[in-house]
Amino acid sequence: MSTNLNKLENRLWEVANNLRANSTLSSFEYSTPVLGLIFLRYAWHRFKPLHEKKEKESSGRVTIGPEHYKAEGVMYLPEKARYDYLLQLPESEDIGKKVNEAMEAIEKENRELAGVLPKEYKRFDDSMLKDLLKNFSNIGTDVEGDVFGQIYEYFLGQFAMNEGQKGGEFFTPTSIVKLIVEVLEPYGGKILDPACGSGGMFVQSEKFRQRHRDQAKQNLSIYGQENKEATVRLCKMNLAVHGLEGDIKAGNTYYENLHNCVGRFDYVMANPPFNVSGVDKETIEGDERYPFGIPSTDNANFLWMQEFYSALKDPETSSGQGGRAGFVMANSAADARHSEQEIRKQLIKEGVVDVIISVGSNFFYTVTLPCTLWFFDKGKQGTDRENEVLFIDARNIYRQIDRAQRDFTPDQIEFISSIVRRYRNEEEVHFEVAAEPDTDYEANGSSVTQPDDMDELFLNGEYQDIPGLCKVATVEEIEEQGWSLNPGRYVGVAEREEDDVDFQVRLGELYEELELLNAESKDLEQKISSNIQKVLNTND
Repeated sequence: MSTNLNKLENRLWEVANNLRANSTLSSFEYSTPVLGLIFLRYAWHRFKPLHEKKEKESSGRVTIGPEHYKAEGVMYLPEKARYDYLLQLPESEDIGKKVNEAMEAIEKENRELAGVLPKEYKRFDDSMLKDLLKNFSNIGTDVEGDVFGQIYEYFLGQFAMNEGQKGGEFFTPTSIVKLIVEVLEPYGGKILDPACGSGGMFVQSEKFRQRHRDQAKQNLSIYGQENKEATVRLCKMNLAVHGLEGDIKAGNTYYENLHNCVGRFDYVMANPPFNVSGVDKETIEGDERYPFGIPSTDNANFLWMQEFYSALKDPETSSGQGGRAGFVMANSAADARHSEQEIRKQLIKEGVVDVIISVGSNFFYTVTLPCTLWFFDKGKQGTDRENEVLFIDARNIYRQIDRAQRDFTPDQIEFISSIVRRYRNEEEVHFEVAAEPDTDYEANGSSVTQPDDMDELFLNGEYQDIPGLCKVATVEEIEEQGWSLNPGRYVGVAEREEDDVDFQVRLGELYEELELLNAESKDLEQKISSNIQKVLNTND
């Protein structure tokens, strides 16, 4: 999280307090209109320099239209929807009406936004709206990443944590998304996020493709699904402000296959909700998206994994490439037992599990728990890597932003993704590192963190196992470990000093383990009861 984004959030908090004190709206009712104004501000920031350039280039014979802006990844803004026009309106004007008209004008010029933008501004006092426009005009626009997703997560966290979804389901930290993208390498084709939240995965994937136009064979076709209509609208706003379009649908992914997903996608990216319970298993029994069966435990983690796996193209249908998936997953899934272990075993034996990366705690905006990044690659079936999985322990690699928040620097993202490229025998041509002269990062423990020179670790540029950092394990080695995909079992992890343990984080980890054990215990009780019943019935 950048300093600029912190300032933006602090300003929003002040604004929210003002709204709360001077209106009868609930936090959810006014959060969306405020996001709409941020949308206008950020859209204007992207539109203005290109518009000035186009004005200079235009001639009487050439009319510059919306398509010229979209071709350069910028959303076209009609004059009445431009931020400076709204900002300069006299206080005697009906500001609420003018902002509503601005939203309608944008929707008219950008059909993918039809019915998406907020239009409730008549509910606000004109002087308050004028103040909001002035406040937001002073906010720096050099923030990076999924701005709308993070702001939305901010509102949820501050105003309605008990009512809103938890675990970063709307917003995935930008540095984690960038790492997933660098490992996934979405050069072009169809990309799916069946839990798309605010759409940050799509934005970063397109940025990757733009950076590698010489290798990109085609554009990205974006497909997303999200359970709540409000979040779908947020995603469409986020795409539009970046000059992107996508087929984003509202629906419950467990039960509704709205994109006819099986075998269709080159890439799948997702940050699904962790450890969801209560999915109606009878409804999804026999669904072709779950080829390895429905787990007996009341936990949807391995339903999501099968969603991702089944959506990927097979090599024979994609010129030998095969589809790739990269997603965030709860740590507990790596060692889950019983039916979940059986599904994990089948995925491993299929030869599609490619890379597993452990990420430390405090990366997510609303929770402190660590997580794991999983990567599937159907294209490695039949290759030398089919019988192998790369494990990376990146828990000791991070930048400490403040006491409660961490991220990855560009250097760290490049370092981790370079390990993967060496494992895959790919050329080192990827991440463009941005200079960050005033930032430092720190790492816990004594494991390998990040050297200045990759050749210090990887002689001649070739991959090799590094104790405490990375290890390529065979399927046979994984079987010996009970089909665990926990990098710590293979890489080796330095023991933490007692003083380094964050009590809240450790308590959360223990709670997650307890929930897993409770689920397994319930599973075992049911089996014992069923077996006793069978014995009694036989004796009868």
